Amino acid sequence: MTTQEEKIRIAIEPFRKQLINHPLYSAVHKTEDLHLFMQYHVFAVWDFMSLLKSLQNTLTCTNVPWLPKTDTDTCYLINEIVLGEETDVDNTGKRQSHFEIYLNAMKQAGACTKQLENFIKAIQQGLPVREALEKAMVPVEVMDFVLATFDVINSNKSYIQAAVFTFGREDLIPTMFISIVQDIAEKLSNRFSLFHYYLQRHIEVDGGQHSHLALQMTANLCGQNTQYWAEAEEAIINALQKRIRLWDAVYKAIQAKNRPYADLHIASIDFKNSSMSNVSS
Repeated sequence: MTTQEEKIRIAIEPFRKQLINHPLYSAVHKTEDLHLFMQYHVFAVWDFMSLLKSLQNTLTCTNVPWLPKTDTDTCYLINEIVLGEETDVDNTGKRQSHFEIYLNAMKQAGACTKQLENFIKAIQQGLPVREALEKAMVPVEVMDFVLATFDVINSNKSYIQAAVFTFGREDLIPTMFISIVQDIAEKLSNRFSLFHYYLQRHIEVDGGQHSHLALQMTANLCGQNTQYWAEAEEAIINALQKRIRLWDAVYKAIQAKNRPYADLHIASIDFKNSSMSNVSS
């Protein structure tokens, strides 16, 4: 008998394959290419943390006075994930969130963090997420991705939040990044050592304990309710489609950045051939 989890995995497999085999990974050849990737992807790291904390707020008691929650098993699952994501250790042993590790990796690599910092500053000033994104002038695909995540958060349906977190984010990241991790040390400089560390931690943590915890959390919240599972599947597919569009945008940005050099090279060759033809005639 096919379980609800298996049904979801079958339904989302085409989208997972698109992400796992996306041409973006093979397009990252130079330092500048990876800079572009990081400048887009850092917003996905930030909104992942927001999705995580929305689950913690819903599934545990974060208010004072404190009141007990009836589903303490699910409380445990989300608190364990938060512990690892919000208070992990960097490559020096310092306690930091995965977002902070990523931001420091960008700075070490020389990637521009201005848009992200302007966005965070706007959030700190109390602007809504949409307005903060607009003020930071992020690419439209970044805005669409983040706002889609906040649609999930604002649904106030913990079973949808957990499903997207599990199948659209936590369960997917290790597979997506594995090819970058394998190539990064060989192709790029030591300026990316912290980014390399970040990716390794994601593969180690998310591909191991966290993915199992998240799967159990989703199963607990959806239970035997077929309507919950159907809504979850629809939300997961939408999240994966948004990720594909985000990856498409990064890929096109890298191509656009490199194309002028390619066009210049072709023009130079054509000019040289033309000159040779004139001389020979």
